[in-house]
Amino acid sequence: MFEFDQYLGFLAFLTILTIGFWLMIFLLTFVIPYWVFGSAIERFKEIMAERKEKREASTH
Repeated sequence: MFEFDQYLGFLAFLTILTIGFWLMIFLLTFVIPYWVFGSAIERFKEIMAERKEKREASTH
């Protein structure tokens, strides 16, 4: 019916599939939101610093 090599191949396939699934879940729930929100916060800080510099330059 099935040979041992086919069984090992099937186990390897399931292992890789499972690792890929959990890696995708981890990336979608933690890494990508951290990256997006972190870069947005940094950009917001840069914009606020530029506005502060312009405001200080215009008052002096």
